Amino acid sequence: MTDLLIGLASIVATITIFGLASMIYKKYPISILLPILTSVLTIVSLLLLLQIPYETYMIGGKWLDHLLGPAVVALAYPLYKQWQLLRAYMLPIMMGVFMGSIIGVSSGIALTNWLSFTEEILYSIASKSVTTPVSMEVTTTIGGVPSLAAIFVIIAGITGATLGKVIFSKSKLTNKIATGVGMGTASHAIGTARIMRDGELEGAVSSVAMTISAIIVATFTPFLVQVLL
Repeated sequence: MTDLLIGLASIVATITIFGLASMIYKKYPISILLPILTSVLTIVSLLLLLQIPYETYMIGGKWLDHLLGPAVVALAYPLYKQWQLLRAYMLPIMMGVFMGSIIGVSSGIALTNWLSFTEEILYSIASKSVTTPVSMEVTTTIGGVPSLAAIFVIIAGITGATLGKVIFSKSKLTNKIATGVGMGTASHAIGTARIMRDGELEGAVSSVAMTISAIIVATFTPFLVQVLL
């Protein structure tokens, strides 16, 4: 009974905080107030302030976590609606995703190596730009720490979702297919959910980019780690 009450409290609190964060973002639509960022920071701050263990929060949080799979699958709907247009641009989309994926892995390896981080961190950050299950599996394969990889994936997703539009604006990148490729390749599902707010086409392209990027990263990361070290 106690676990049930704790679980319900976790779910209600999470949904309430995210709802309030969304209301604030709707009123003040600036990147730093993106709901995924403000709600995560708020929940983490409350857990630390009230000294609530993460395991206790996850009694209910795990049920929300289970909804991640269906949420990702739901991203296929706009892809289906935009399929004819996507087919017409499939080659440039795949080329863009391939280059973005290789650069994403290589830059993470090169930067952590240059800063002389430990091999565990280096191996864990290599696959940061793909969805969590893929990143954790790749990280396990190359000798990193899966739980650490999950943290880097979240950071990459939130960073891309928060700063992506700013970067696109500063670089004067307005093409919807290009922005979709960039967001999906660099920031996986979190970035895709963010750019879906801007338009169905961008969201569909980002969904494709996220999927292709996961395959490329899973295939080439072990090879790039060996080459760049």
